[in-house]
Amino acid sequence: MNSQIRNVYCVGRNYRLHAEELGNAVPDEPMIFMKPSHAVVLMEDQELTLPGGRGEIHYEAELVVRIGADHTPGMNVDEVIDAYAFGIDFTLRDVQSVIKQKGHPWTAAKGFKNSAPISKFEPVQSIQSLTDFEFTLNKNEEEVQRGNIRDMIFTIQNIADYLSEHYGLGPGDIIFTGTPAGVGPVEPGDRLELTWADEAKGSVIVRY
Repeated sequence: MNSQIRNVYCVGRNYRLHAEELGNAVPDEPMIFMKPSHAVVLMEDQELTLPGGRGEIHYEAELVVRIGADHTPGMNVDEVIDAYAFGIDFTLRDVQSVIKQKGHPWTAAKGFKNSAPISKFEPVQSIQSLTDFEFTLNKNEEEVQRGNIRDMIFTIQNIADYLSEHYGLGPGDIIFTGTPAGVGPVEPGDRLELTWADEAKGSVIVRY
């Protein structure tokens, strides 16, 4: 799967309540960071090794979209997004706090191997159809996050326009679109499962 992925774009602070729960200002334009393609792994209810011993690791559940054609600013995003999935943006939160204070890039906290597990991509007809149901993250069978992309600060159209204008956006690129409130830590042995419309989409078991 990784060989088919070109760029992994991620949007930070794209749900107002999530920004507020971490004490962050709400951005006035999309806040973009990236992960290497080596961070991406398919969620198949397998054990997933994360870098323990570097402070707390937090889960952040997100809708992920895949780009299937070149996009230029102003082009309808439905013309270029060919599939969707759900994923987890794992974050070394203690590491992130330190590098934010120093003004350093987020790569050390966000880009480690296995930090971007995703479910299988499925075809999508329109972005609007993805607002029909809410996505959830369950930790050990208890719901910890619930969100709907209609609550995003920047729409997927906004994000695509911004990315194509500033960085370029084309086939093989995927976008983690942001996480709703409810993020929190994981421990070895935790089982994380993503659902949409109450249908299981993918899961992993955390190991250090």
